[in-house]
Amino acid sequence: MNAAIILLLLAPSAMFAQWLDYPTAGVPRAADGKPNLKAPAPRTSDGKPDFTGTWEPEKNKPCPPEGCDDIQTPWEFANIGWSVEGGLPFQPWALELKKARQARYSLDDPATQCLPVGIMKTHTAPLMKKVVQTPGLLLILSERNAMYRQIFTDGRPLSVDPQPSWNGYSTGKWEGETLVVQSNGFREDGWLDRGGTPATDALKMTERFRRVNFGRMEIDVTVDDPKAYTKPWTVHLVQTLALDTDLLDYICAENEKDRAHMNSK
Repeated sequence: MNAAIILLLLAPSAMFAQWLDYPTAGVPRAADGKPNLKAPAPRTSDGKPDFTGTWEPEKNKPCPPEGCDDIQTPWEFANIGWSVEGGLPFQPWALELKKARQARYSLDDPATQCLPVGIMKTHTAPLMKKVVQTPGLLLILSERNAMYRQIFTDGRPLSVDPQPSWNGYSTGKWEGETLVVQSNGFREDGWLDRGGTPATDALKMTERFRRVNFGRMEIDVTVDDPKAYTKPWTVHLVQTLALDTDLLDYICAENEKDRAHMNSK
């Protein structure tokens, strides 16, 4: 077999193996050929907004009051309540717990231990997620630890007494153009951000997903946790569509050498 034939046989496998650079199909284009991310959002066969795509947290957001340290990391990842007017309505014990977690430099954060991080930090962590929308089910696949989340849209109710889990249990229904997702069944030792903002097993979370155009998804997340907070509170999160790329596994414990050198002193 001559060299030309060998190259011809190898070329397809080499070309299609590069999924991180593979063009995203169905992207609307402007007159100059560039992606038109402000084009209308795509729709499913039943006319609902289609959230399918690879998403990441919005970058280059306005600075929080304490200033900008890293424009690539969403402020909510470190402090989920930075934009809540008047600050988060902590129960006294919850505020003390957050201070204690910070005093230990978040050494006890599940993320530090390569454990799952829950819904809120999955939304705000600077890693990509892939949404797969099907009739009756919306899946969120995460780069971090190759995790998944299921949101059932088949009409089933939330469980009354669910087995506690990292991501809880989620059901969604449509209110016009908005997918409203209710979740419960969380663990009692939750972290909502890197700064140690707590959540308990009493947490009920409501997310309102809107795909406002082709390239932008907005999520209003309401935290209702009477054990940890005196009243419900809401944060506004933005995700942007990532084109011509795909998920790349980030397995936290693989070759992890940092934790042994961490301490709170």
